[in-house]
Amino acid sequence: MKASDLLSFEDARARLLEEARRVADVEFVDTLAARGRILAQDQRSLVTVPPWDNSAMDGYAVRAQDVPFPGCHLPISQRIPAGDVGLPLHPGTAARIFTGAPIPEGADAVVMQELCEHRDNAVVINHAPRVGEAIQRAGDDMVSGAMVLAAGQRLRPQDLGIAAGAGLASLPVRRRLRVAVFFTGDELVMPGEPLRMGGIYNSNRFMLRGLLEGLGCEVRDLGIVPDRLEATRVALKEAALGHDLILTSGGMSVGEEDHVKPAVEAEGRLDMWRIAMKPGKPLAYGRVGEADFIGLPGNPVSSFVTFLIMVRPFILARQGGTDPIPRAIPFPAGFHWPRPDRRREFLRARLGADGAIELFPKQGPHVLTSTGWAEGLAVVPPSTPVQPGDLVEYIPFSELMN
Repeated sequence: MKASDLLSFEDARARLLEEARRVADVEFVDTLAARGRILAQDQRSLVTVPPWDNSAMDGYAVRAQDVPFPGCHLPISQRIPAGDVGLPLHPGTAARIFTGAPIPEGADAVVMQELCEHRDNAVVINHAPRVGEAIQRAGDDMVSGAMVLAAGQRLRPQDLGIAAGAGLASLPVRRRLRVAVFFTGDELVMPGEPLRMGGIYNSNRFMLRGLLEGLGCEVRDLGIVPDRLEATRVALKEAALGHDLILTSGGMSVGEEDHVKPAVEAEGRLDMWRIAMKPGKPLAYGRVGEADFIGLPGNPVSSFVTFLIMVRPFILARQGGTDPIPRAIPFPAGFHWPRPDRRREFLRARLGADGAIELFPKQGPHVLTSTGWAEGLAVVPPSTPVQPGDLVEYIPFSELMN
């Protein structure tokens, strides 16, 4: 196949994202349970945070003009723990104050306790503070009514903290994507069963289910389907009922035992793409009833990489995500790649102690152990040799699996 016969990686991903119909259903979930969900509507703070000027540390609240030089002695007029509201500060006195406690009226600085000496009912302040020192101002973090979370973002633990701080007990999120998966091949065997001659353990089943669940999908596993056209058609019809997406791996060739392609064509529609990416290249997209269909390559690494680079953005977009494409960060190469492919290559890699990209020594599409060693993917453009020190795009798995 000529390079001109291949669909460019960028065009293929753009076409797939164009097919991503956003889930319309919205539900409210408890903020505690919203991690990983896609926010459906902009969220505004219900409160001002902090709601009042407060102390940034344990120490003494003073008027800065009462401490013009280090060593000043001031009587302690009150004690203000967090959660209490103090009295107005008398001129020429200090208030013992703790982190988060409201600044008393009249005080305009806090001196940390490490710079003070407590003596009976007085304090020696060994630091001349400036006005505003160690005071956290009201509204420094949020102002009531201000937008704090944007629709379309996938909620992280820190986002849930922001929502809670803003007083939001529940959040509107897109319904989880319902995905049906099945796997064809009479050679497939489940771990724990005897491995007969010609058989292989079905690693893709475990890997793809884990990836889908990590994206917050509701997954229905229809198991291993026999290599029969009618059985494959029955599985497709069952998978299409009540699901948004059908995902399979392998069985998309034109051989006598490859029945997924004709089954999808019989039950719906199918486009076969040959993409200029490695590992990967074959990808099938279509529809069966109201469900999208995606057929991944059968080789485990090809299936893994194609899912992360192509299918993950599609799923995020279908769930309502507004930024589904992962970020690539340039790092110096710590490797030679003198014979590049005409396709865009995604190499299993990680960063070394010197900050340079290291490659797993075996990059074959069958070497699944490379995905366990790697911490990301190095991206080599088509027909581009790489020498040590060249800047190469690197996509960490934290961008692809969280």
